[in-house]
Amino acid sequence: MLNIHGKCGPFLLHFGFVKCSEPIVFHGAEFTNLSMSIIISVLAPDIPVIDQAYSKLSNSITAEWRAVPGATSYLLSAQGGDSFIETVVTNSPGTVTGLKPATLYRITVRSINSGGKSQPSRFRKAKTVLAAPVLSVSSPSCDSIAVSWKAVYMAAGFSVSLVRSDGLGRMLKENTTNTSLIFTNLDPGTLYTIKAYAWNVNGIPGDDFTYNQRTSPNAPVDVQVAFNSAALRAIVSWMPTEGALTYSVTASSGLLKLKCNTSSASCMMPSLQCGSEYYVSVTAYNDAGFSKPTDAISLKTVPCAPVNVSIEEDEPDHLLVSWSSVSFGHYYVVFVKNDDGLEVHCNTSHTQCHFQSDCGFTYFISVFAYNKAGQSPLGDVFNYTTAPCCPSDFRAVFVSSDTVHVTWTPVRGAELYGTRAVGWNGVVLCNDTATACTLSALQCGTQYSITVYSFSEARGSNTSCASKYVATAPCSPEIKNISKEALSVISVHWQSNNEEATYIVTARGEAGLWHCTSSGNSCALINLPCGSAFSVSAIARSPAGQSLPSYSVPLETGACCPSGVKLYRLGNNGIRVYWRAAEETINYNTDLHGSKGNFTCTPSTGLSHCDSTEIPCGDVYTVVVSPVTDNGPKLTFCPKKIYSVTCSGSSVGMGKSTQYFHSKSMMFEKHVSIM
Repeated sequence: MLNIHGKCGPFLLHFGFVKCSEPIVFHGAEFTNLSMSIIISVLAPDIPVIDQAYSKLSNSITAEWRAVPGATSYLLSAQGGDSFIETVVTNSPGTVTGLKPATLYRITVRSINSGGKSQPSRFRKAKTVLAAPVLSVSSPSCDSIAVSWKAVYMAAGFSVSLVRSDGLGRMLKENTTNTSLIFTNLDPGTLYTIKAYAWNVNGIPGDDFTYNQRTSPNAPVDVQVAFNSAALRAIVSWMPTEGALTYSVTASSGLLKLKCNTSSASCMMPSLQCGSEYYVSVTAYNDAGFSKPTDAISLKTVPCAPVNVSIEEDEPDHLLVSWSSVSFGHYYVVFVKNDDGLEVHCNTSHTQCHFQSDCGFTYFISVFAYNKAGQSPLGDVFNYTTAPCCPSDFRAVFVSSDTVHVTWTPVRGAELYGTRAVGWNGVVLCNDTATACTLSALQCGTQYSITVYSFSEARGSNTSCASKYVATAPCSPEIKNISKEALSVISVHWQSNNEEATYIVTARGEAGLWHCTSSGNSCALINLPCGSAFSVSAIARSPAGQSLPSYSVPLETGACCPSGVKLYRLGNNGIRVYWRAAEETINYNTDLHGSKGNFTCTPSTGLSHCDSTEIPCGDVYTVVVSPVTDNGPKLTFCPKKIYSVTCSGSSVGMGKSTQYFHSKSMMFEKHVSIM
């Protein structure tokens, strides 16, 4: 076995092959690029010697030793009780970890190279320090921090220090044998660093434990509440609090609680209820806890919209609006707007308002309650339609004695009209959408109370419309008898069934019309042409109008004018008139009318001619032969003859005569010669 030194050695040669590019000293000679096949046996390094072993951490022990030539690493071992832990290190000092705190260990070191491990060094005893206390830290108030921990094995006491993490202020330190303590008079919302360790009976400190803890924040100040009445929400604001990370705003009203969380210095509380009182407080939060809540601020919201709103017309042309009182309502305002756009309002501390109204309008009504917070939300909008207006200028025109036509102008709000006529014998009705109505089947000669009502679907009928009294025309008279009183005199009798009526009797025939008038029950038709047919009827007239005509009664007068009238000349100044009498009992007379005078000739009874003498010549005369009545005027309806009397020397004159006949109100002319 050879002992070879060099950068490739030392090693022991046994047998084998060695190649080394570095110089090798062999028995004092140096060889370069030696390549040989030899047997080598490398020796393990020397045994290290531990100078000291100590513990700074509760889970480790550190050993220090002098370096061993040829050693490439070291094996550090710790044995305590039934535990044995090894670790390889490259040089001194070396630390073995994973140990138990406050435990005595035997520490050894071995050197290592490619030749193997040395024998263990002589052991050194070392004890791990105490474990660090594990702190539980909290901030029970804004100016205090509470620290607690569990007992530490083999600890004789504890040391706890506290300082602001920003380095400001002084350090607070407490030594105690207890397992808890409280630091007070701290700054609110401030981050503090807490360090604690335990020591043993020898006063050797163990591991320390460091913890950062912030004190809880102080309560916010200068809390302000701004209420938005329109949106029923409030903005709560305050001054920022030192160390506060978040804030919580609570609004309480009875069992109802609303919350708002924010990291800023204001918060909106939505969805507040009307008519409520809220108590608002603010609490600051950070990772240490929360502050005391601020003193509660009272917030009264706007009142709710009034309910139980009722609308009625308590008197004509007046609306009464009433409602129930609401909580926190100091006064009320009622707005009334009609469908023409005109709006009025009423401000009151009571629960009702009066408004003037007009017929035929629809009114839109809103009731609001007010207090210092503002106006209540909009409640229901009510509409009320007043009764339609009354047609006040209606006119009644009689179509007949039993029919009246009523007209009027349209009125506001009316969709339908009703006409009502009330008389002693019943009621007549007429309904229509038009502004006219014809009432028929009325009783003649009767006073009716006529009213025109207006209707609407919303309000029904306006029953306050005024009435007018209208009397119908008289009833038709009924002719009871027609009698002949004298020649060409007919007496007509009827039944009088109307008061204050005038009766008019009419005889209508081809010869014309004849009338007589009376306020009684009879009148006489005179000068009726003889030999004519008539239809006789009667009507009644009064200030109310004219009745329907009565039923017609036929009448025929007696063939009373003479026939065959002839005229003859009697000298220069005379005319003889001849005729044939219609009846032997009728007497006649002759009338001659001319520009130089009128002449009458009355014959003796029974004669059928009459002579007129002393008639001036040179004139044209109209000659009429008329029957003579006993107690009446002469009849003038018989045919006339016109005769021209000349003043020539001849005893016989020729003339031209014209004869007129009346029939159907037409005149026919006939020329005859007079000898």
